[in-house]
Amino acid sequence: MIVINARFLTQELRGVQRFAEQICLALKAVRDDLVFVAPHDIKMHDSARLLDVQCIGHNRGHLWEQLDLPLYLLRHASPLLVSLGSSAPMFYRNQLATHHDINYVRHPQSYSRGFRTIYRLMMPILLSRLRALLTVSSFSRGEIAGHYGFPEQRIFVVPNAVSAAFQPGPPLSNRQHFLLAVSSPSAHKNFNRMIQAFLSLRGYPDLQLHIVGAASEIHSDPELQRLACRDPRIRFLGRLNDAELIQQYQSAAAFVFPSLYEGFGIPPLEAQACGCPVLAANAASIPEVLQASALYFDPLDIGHMAMAMQRILEDLPLRQALRRRGFNNVSRYSWDESARRVSLRIDTLLAGHTAAEPPSASPEARP
Repeated sequence: MIVINARFLTQELRGVQRFAEQICLALKAVRDDLVFVAPHDIKMHDSARLLDVQCIGHNRGHLWEQLDLPLYLLRHASPLLVSLGSSAPMFYRNQLATHHDINYVRHPQSYSRGFRTIYRLMMPILLSRLRALLTVSSFSRGEIAGHYGFPEQRIFVVPNAVSAAFQPGPPLSNRQHFLLAVSSPSAHKNFNRMIQAFLSLRGYPDLQLHIVGAASEIHSDPELQRLACRDPRIRFLGRLNDAELIQQYQSAAAFVFPSLYEGFGIPPLEAQACGCPVLAANAASIPEVLQASALYFDPLDIGHMAMAMQRILEDLPLRQALRRRGFNNVSRYSWDESARRVSLRIDTLLAGHTAAEPPSASPEARP
């Protein structure tokens, strides 16, 4: 029996939860030795049903993960635990866990003091006990190894991918006249500079900027609100379901990804899968994930970002080339392949080994 920590099913669906959900669904299809366990306060009911999740314990959140889950494991002879979210039981040793990035270290202003405190206390203890660690990019592997001193050869890269529901839309010549951004408004997402770059554009009176993200989080940032109120062409769309989000990707002239720090970054891949050209920050893992399929800009330089926006709006052949490159880039990633990597690591640990990742499996060789 292998136990999968499915606490992510109780959380809002964002990048970390999407990764855990899709890997679990793909693993379920190829293995019959998995038991998925979660607290009782599940939000992602459809996925929980597909995974045949067992709800255990009485607590919720971190308390469930640090108390109820370890007790359950002890009662079942301490099987291998696989945690695919960003947290895991600190003191459980027979475990394969996941950590996406150390953004809370690099950009602490994006997180509450409580969140930062929990992770800074928890991660060193957790890493000292893990058998192996998963992360989503070579960039994050280097960041985690460098900051925590965790052996890089015991960190295995399992990249994100895109659901098959994200499909190409109409030709670029039939696209609507708006730029699209998708993310939370956390400080490291760099929305303030993006909005300033958009406002600096001249000669585009009908151009809109659509921003998808939790409205409550956006309204909690006074500076973001002040900038947005300067121009009615800036539209905050709030959180959208997948069908609504796909429609935005399929309709936009281009997708803007201005983030200062990402362990991976799924939205640009979603945009590319929908045939939307991408312009992106040349920061953190973004060039690793997108390679030559995006138009890059300096995320700290508002003028440079504005120039990239103007270029992609005025150069239809460039947009068409980026659309083609985007399709090729997305094809490099697959949830099934990523789940295969996790399954291989599970088998290695079950065999009693904690071997280093072979060179041929490195993310530099293939994502």
